[in-house]
Amino acid sequence: MGLQKKIEERYERRVRRTRAKLHGTPERPRLSVFRSAQHIYAQVIDDEAGTTLATSSTLSKEMLGSIAESNKTDAAKKIGEAIAKVCLDKGIKKVVFDRGGFQYHGRISALADAARAAGLEF
Repeated sequence: MGLQKKIEERYERRVRRTRAKLHGTPERPRLSVFRSAQHIYAQVIDDEAGTTLATSSTLSKEMLGSIAESNKTDAAKKIGEAIAKVCLDKGIKKVVFDRGGFQYHGRISALADAARAAGLEF
């Protein structure tokens, strides 16, 4: 088994372990975060209906210009603020934070702190 395969399996195991404890409802949807080497993505998901209620990422058109010269942590903060703004516009104030298989550290915590500061509760 190759090294990349082992890394992917460990990641999938962490994701399953985290998601087993979290569930998004219409009253309190799940704020799911994914981070790649260069970008970060956030989605607000209602698991009961299986629908995505709001999204924001460093690849979205409105964010590309504003984060072009910032570092990855600052970009994560801007994504946190953006996802909170979209959620508050749609009437979503409380969410369940899903960090995926990632440690609550660095870009993940920066996004969460910015979303909290912008008005989301979790």
